[in-house]
Amino acid sequence: MNLYLLLLHLAGAVTLLLWAVRMVRTGVERSQEPALRRVLRESKSGRLRAAGIGAGIAVLLQSSTAVAMLAAGFAGNGVLTVATGLALMLGADLGSAMVVQILSVDLNWLMPMLLLAGGVLFFKGPTRNTRQAGRVLIGISLILISLQMIGQATEPLRESEFLPLIVSYLRGDFITAFLLGAAFTWLVHSSVASILLVAAFAAQGLVPIELGASLVFGANLGGGLIAVGLTRSSFVEARRIAWGNLTFRGLGALVTLFAFQLLAPAVGLLGDGAARQIINLHLLFNAALLVVCLPLTGPITKLVEKLVKPKPTAEELANPLAEAASCLDQSVVSQPALALASATRELLRMAEIIERMLKPLMELYETGDPEKIKQARHLERAVDQAQSEIKLYLAKINYGGDSTDEARRGRELSSFAINLEYVGDAISKTLLRLAEVRRDQKLQFSPAGWRELNDLHHQVMANMQLALNVLVSEDRESARQLLQEKDRMRSAERASYGEHLKRLQSGAAQSIETSNIHLETVRALKTINSLFASVAYPILTKSGDLLDSRLSRQGTT
Repeated sequence: MNLYLLLLHLAGAVTLLLWAVRMVRTGVERSQEPALRRVLRESKSGRLRAAGIGAGIAVLLQSSTAVAMLAAGFAGNGVLTVATGLALMLGADLGSAMVVQILSVDLNWLMPMLLLAGGVLFFKGPTRNTRQAGRVLIGISLILISLQMIGQATEPLRESEFLPLIVSYLRGDFITAFLLGAAFTWLVHSSVASILLVAAFAAQGLVPIELGASLVFGANLGGGLIAVGLTRSSFVEARRIAWGNLTFRGLGALVTLFAFQLLAPAVGLLGDGAARQIINLHLLFNAALLVVCLPLTGPITKLVEKLVKPKPTAEELANPLAEAASCLDQSVVSQPALALASATRELLRMAEIIERMLKPLMELYETGDPEKIKQARHLERAVDQAQSEIKLYLAKINYGGDSTDEARRGRELSSFAINLEYVGDAISKTLLRLAEVRRDQKLQFSPAGWRELNDLHHQVMANMQLALNVLVSEDRESARQLLQEKDRMRSAERASYGEHLKRLQSGAAQSIETSNIHLETVRALKTINSLFASVAYPILTKSGDLLDSRLSRQGTT
């Protein structure tokens, strides 16, 4: 086979592997984010428990980096301590090694079943979570297909003349091989994909265990570097967790690398064949790292607290979006199409500010951090200002008559700006006030009630993104989906009210104490969701899909 064609096939297979790993991770994140966040909060109860939770989440997400980013968010909001975060990450590193074990099993017979089941769920699933489950199944099958493609693409390399020279050099220069493994893992941002690729090469007889070991240890260093890079602009607690994990993983990889070279252990004990030995070595390394380093999380926490100092970051600034320049271009008010596009961009900026207020709501309910609540309230002034400027700007546009499409669009944008301003008021005057009441009165939600609130909050955040997509695209089907999600939100609100009433009737003390806060929160979230969904009404009214404020059953034709 032509060398360039061979490399092209290999690059395509590796790209598919990276994309498939990401596909599984995002599918789990989108469908199970509230549950993942709920479980993460429970990791505060002990370091051993935190390690177990980190391993479990990493298996689900197929990524220790994803766990690092979730932990970073909780650490930044004061929910996780640095020591607990480090324990969580040690478990996550072991969990990602377990994922490699699972995916290395010969499951070729399962690929068509996964593709078929995943496709049916993704294209025909009635709910978002069902469709995301289909996405996960398709992603797993694509991982298996990509590994098969890598094996086929690399088979001709065994007959090449130059490859033995490269392997021989790297085999003798374990430091270069180590750094190469770290660099590649950092580049692809996935230690799972990196280890699977090395194992696939080893299965083809291209990578001996001596070289594979150096690449594996390098991949573990690279995995620690990924989280450090992704959290470089985050809160200081998040950066400390990332650097502490890098300390464990990096130093552990270096020490084990030199020990492996000096002691020359009997690799035959790791299994038959270089591929199996590489995969088992990766698992053994991370298991040993957890056992050795879990008792050291306290001392390492003190070390990183001394080395990683607080600094002003984008996340910690009180009002970064409010200070951003307005997107309203006064020079194009005489050109309705351009002016409306400018107003739409400013609406998106306004929505970003609201997202900054709404996204950390559950963390603010839990921590009651007065400074962060103050920052969120400060953002409301930026929302009010943006709404006022958008209305005045839209009023200046020369539409050429009230009946034109541009005039209609201008009224729609002005109405949505007012609704977004109402969302800001609901967050500031209702939800943040309730967070302060819970904090001041030292109240605790029941586990079931807290779970319901988190699920509703997650649903509102997802619907907000859908609403903004509808705002920009004016897509009829997306608008229909948004109103269907509004109906689901209404059903979820009723279900939450019913379950809360049952808890009150059973005499649950926590539910009785937090009853007013719970019910007001549910009502506010439902109102906010309805305000987001309002963007769909003009689109569906124009298309004839909306009759008497209800979706037309004939609208799907």
